Amino acid sequence: MGRYDKETARIVYMGTPAISATVLSGLLEQGFHVVGVICNPDKPTGRKGMLTPCPVKTVALQAGIPVFQPAKIRLDHGFLPSLEPDVIVTMAYGQIVPQEVLDCPKRGCINLHGSILPALRGAAPIQRALDLGLKETGVTLMQMVAAMDAGEAYDVEKVEIAEEDNYTSLAEKIGIAARNLIVRDLIPYLNGELPGVPQDESLVTFASKITPGDEKLDFHMSGKVFVNRVRALSLTPGGYAYLDGLKFKILSATPTDLPVGQPGEVVKAKKGLFVSVSDATLRLDLVQLEGKKMVDGASFANGYRDLLGKILS
Repeated sequence: MGRYDKETARIVYMGTPAISATVLSGLLEQGFHVVGVICNPDKPTGRKGMLTPCPVKTVALQAGIPVFQPAKIRLDHGFLPSLEPDVIVTMAYGQIVPQEVLDCPKRGCINLHGSILPALRGAAPIQRALDLGLKETGVTLMQMVAAMDAGEAYDVEKVEIAEEDNYTSLAEKIGIAARNLIVRDLIPYLNGELPGVPQDESLVTFASKITPGDEKLDFHMSGKVFVNRVRALSLTPGGYAYLDGLKFKILSATPTDLPVGQPGEVVKAKKGLFVSVSDATLRLDLVQLEGKKMVDGASFANGYRDLLGKILS
């Protein structure tokens, strides 16, 4: 078998959201030969429910790359052998990949996972890193195997988590790190020059999927835990409470030294919007009332009557 290079290696790319599109764009900009893209089906968006392609599909179509969108990859992958892939590269595809797909490429399937494995295996490593208040995370290039995120690790790109980071900003950092990692490592991997290291199973932790229940904010949390939960959910889907029966998203919050009231109580509504949790009073820096646009907390407080003393629930 000859050596691989950017022009000869036949790559199939699997991914769906914007973070994954960043990686695909990086491969294409660097001249890698992507012969096919697999992503999830178009989804209805907006009030009219217009079918909208995912970011990965948009990048692929602009580059003239064939796109495949099986509703269930485990049942619909018969097209794959015709692409004759040397390798499948995956980042945030969104479906469990069956063994038949894993076995198809000559050099196997590799995945870019948004954590420093073996920590935070699973569906939501970026959100859970913020939820836990971590100061550092990263991307691991790993071999795909049947067990979830359990394959050998080839390389890691670390990412600092700043105090002001939320899910939106950290996902952007992770996407850039993943792009840098695959551009650096793909050809060495294909040529057998990147040895894999088994993960230490004793250090495994899991990053469970964000559920609708996670999105409902609990003012009985401590200030630190509450702020981290807000960061993990912002800007999308957005953590929320209820204000006068309307869904009220809290998209950024900062601890203050103000006296603490009841959990959920608006203790100050001048020069900002200040709400208490179990052990602290927080300044709500970015909020969104149901049916309205996002605004800063001070603007919201100025425009909403009789906020002082109300209880968010």
